[in-house]
Amino acid sequence: MPTPTSFLLVLGLAASLSATAQQRADYPIQAVPFTKVTLADDFWQPRLKTNTDVTIPASFQRCEATNRVKNFEMAAAKSGKFATVFPFDDTDIYKTLEGASYSLSLHPDKNQEAYMDALIAKVAAAQEPDGYLYTARTIDPAHPHPWAGPERWVNEREMSHELYNSGHLYEAAVAHYQATGKKTLLNIALKNADLVCSVFGPGKRTVAPGHEIVEMGLVKLYRVTGKPEYLSTAKFFIEARGQYKGYDPKSPDPFRNGSYWQDHKPVAAQTEAVGHAVRAEYLYSAMADVAALTGDKQLLTAVDSIWNNMASRKIYVTGGTGAVPGGERFGRNYELPNATAYNETCASVANIYWNQRMFQLHGHAKYADLMEKVLYNGLLSGVGLDGKSFFYSNAMQIKNSASFAQTEPARAGWFECSCCPTNLARLFPALPGYVYGQNGKDIYVNLFVSGSADLTVQKKPVRLTQANNYPWNGDLKFTIDQAATSDFNLLVRIPGWAREEAIPSDLYRFAQPSAAKVTIKVNGKPVQYTLKNGYAVLARKWRKNDVVEVSLPMETRTVAAHPNVQDNVGKVALQRGPVIYCAEWKDNNGKATNITVPNGTIFTATFRPDVLNGITALTATVPVVQVDAATNTISTVRQTLTAIPYYAWANRGKGEMTVWFPQRVLDVDLVTRQAAEAPHLK
Repeated sequence: MPTPTSFLLVLGLAASLSATAQQRADYPIQAVPFTKVTLADDFWQPRLKTNTDVTIPASFQRCEATNRVKNFEMAAAKSGKFATVFPFDDTDIYKTLEGASYSLSLHPDKNQEAYMDALIAKVAAAQEPDGYLYTARTIDPAHPHPWAGPERWVNEREMSHELYNSGHLYEAAVAHYQATGKKTLLNIALKNADLVCSVFGPGKRTVAPGHEIVEMGLVKLYRVTGKPEYLSTAKFFIEARGQYKGYDPKSPDPFRNGSYWQDHKPVAAQTEAVGHAVRAEYLYSAMADVAALTGDKQLLTAVDSIWNNMASRKIYVTGGTGAVPGGERFGRNYELPNATAYNETCASVANIYWNQRMFQLHGHAKYADLMEKVLYNGLLSGVGLDGKSFFYSNAMQIKNSASFAQTEPARAGWFECSCCPTNLARLFPALPGYVYGQNGKDIYVNLFVSGSADLTVQKKPVRLTQANNYPWNGDLKFTIDQAATSDFNLLVRIPGWAREEAIPSDLYRFAQPSAAKVTIKVNGKPVQYTLKNGYAVLARKWRKNDVVEVSLPMETRTVAAHPNVQDNVGKVALQRGPVIYCAEWKDNNGKATNITVPNGTIFTATFRPDVLNGITALTATVPVVQVDAATNTISTVRQTLTAIPYYAWANRGKGEMTVWFPQRVLDVDLVTRQAAEAPHLK
């Protein structure tokens, strides 16, 4: 199987392009390709193996079992009735193909490749002669899916998802081409993209795509082919927002004022993260792409402002985004409720894409800080330890009350709208590409994962090896291996949590200061270093087997929220290193929402290899509220609190869970027996 020798960007786009495809403008910092990074750690590598061995095969099987594949077969035959629920169900196949392609780049598998070839042939057979590919219409054009509209594209702004399907097709096609050298899926994508570019653009049809991602996909096709129409059409779609006259700008309803689709203002005038969180973060990722490739300063200013709003007003302590269930969307500033938190898993995927691009634009550690927060918490909670059970939304609290029935107390194997499982399937194999970045002589270390990376610095090969037990231990070791002395700058991210910064804003803060310091040694000797944009800059002539040791203080910290986050007034969350913790019923006498964590509580951290595939658990003696039903009395007693990483909850059955703990009892909610025995927890 041919594989490319080098890639661009985090998702593995070819760097060895033809002269016509080389770009003058681009991100100042390039991600070190995931094919150049080999993981050997005990935390991420097993998860990536589970994704390859379990998640991807299960996704293909479920696409077969739920008739997603059948839709393509019927479209090819021009006969039958669309057999699934949503017109975007085609994308579950595209996303799984994308993830499987990334996996093939690292783990060749002839059987899987043969299955993918057969599946791609079915996709090709379903494509119409002019490039249109949308099974929800092609199966029976006279009776298309109700969301599709009577003709092509007429309902794209609100419901049809025609361009959304195209965007995921493009991303899958690029991944497959780079992994295998085959153009079978790429040719399908290019034919569709040429149709899209012929239909949309100045003087042609105008629309702000209802569910963004076609913009990101077009940029990837542009990188592979160098065809300027792909980039200009991506820019056209971005700039089409805020032009539609059918919205009522004075309406508070996000569906009526256009904000649900980020279509309420031109993008250059947008300063706030609004609307459907996944759509929004795909848009913001594309804005970063186009700003990098075109030098558009207005786009850059806008995406910077939107990121600042998200990071300071609209993100949960776990990194989850999209607080409001109605519309899966961002709420108002500081609207971050616990009991009804939505936090779609796809939004965490999209947020990682966005933060990676922001890092590549600006080279600031705050973007990698946020990416790390999402990875270890809000995203990882979306998949069970078995690799085949998933959360669509990620709760912040599960309580024995019928009033919380809209939250998910347990993972499911699949959903009618199964965008989240397939999104995870494509993210995990590309994870090694998020570890490092490079800008000439500057080598950035963003994530701490044991393994090695093969770099080229000033035309000289350099191997950088990490050894650590992150995220449970903060001792990091980096070894430089190269044939000749190399002069370069090693920029090691000093995480915000190790610099007294719970998040890159005032939205969350550590409740108590810490005197612990980060220390760095080179070849066993302590060194002074310059801290620049959150990175320790180590500039020297590196020699073979030079060793850098970084010690990050792994303390258990309590985190407080901004006072405008009403649900968390008087409460704290628990954090150790990058990991946010929760209390779950299983470890706490069947309850979790009756626990208090007073100021000054001392925690003990203990590694438990036998629990939840190996975790560091936190324990402390704290007051808990107890109800004696026989005497109708309420009291507080001392009890051992056991907290586990948030990502690991709901792997041992259904029951209570909470992330935020009151520091003292100020009030008690009275709940009847009927409500306490809510059917969703049975």
